[in-house]
Amino acid sequence: MTQVAIFIGSASDTPVVDGCADVLKKLGISFRYTITSAHRTPERTAELIDQLESDGCQVYICAAGMAAHLAGAVSARTIKPVIGIPVAGSGLGGLDALYATVQMPSGFPVATVALNGAKNAAWLAAQILALHDDRIASLIQKEREGYKRSVEKAAAELESKFNG
Repeated sequence: MTQVAIFIGSASDTPVVDGCADVLKKLGISFRYTITSAHRTPERTAELIDQLESDGCQVYICAAGMAAHLAGAVSARTIKPVIGIPVAGSGLGGLDALYATVQMPSGFPVATVALNGAKNAAWLAAQILALHDDRIASLIQKEREGYKRSVEKAAAELESKFNG
């Protein structure tokens, strides 16, 4: 079963979105990572969603720049959670992608992370899955403890350097 689908609108999005796949892999979450376009390959997008729905996919992550309608196109075809990653890839610095991703009509929500926020898209997908999966919940908690320790270590080093 594929738990999460990661769709990118273009191969040029991989430098941003590969971090999303890395987080899911680290957490042992099964995923399918592929390229499909709401505009250039709408039939492929629809076929992928149909396949993934029958495979039990739980969450969709969609990254796109510029017009960025990929997340909306996916949201129109599923009632599963859709997370949008607006990619800063245009002369507008990604503002166009951000607006296109967050401005969805009522009834077709897309949870949207920050511009180029691929890792947080993976963490959000993991948190959604953790609602019904104690293994994933435990892994998230363990990672957060690691973040806490790294901040405490950095604070101690800084304080010892400048405070005494």
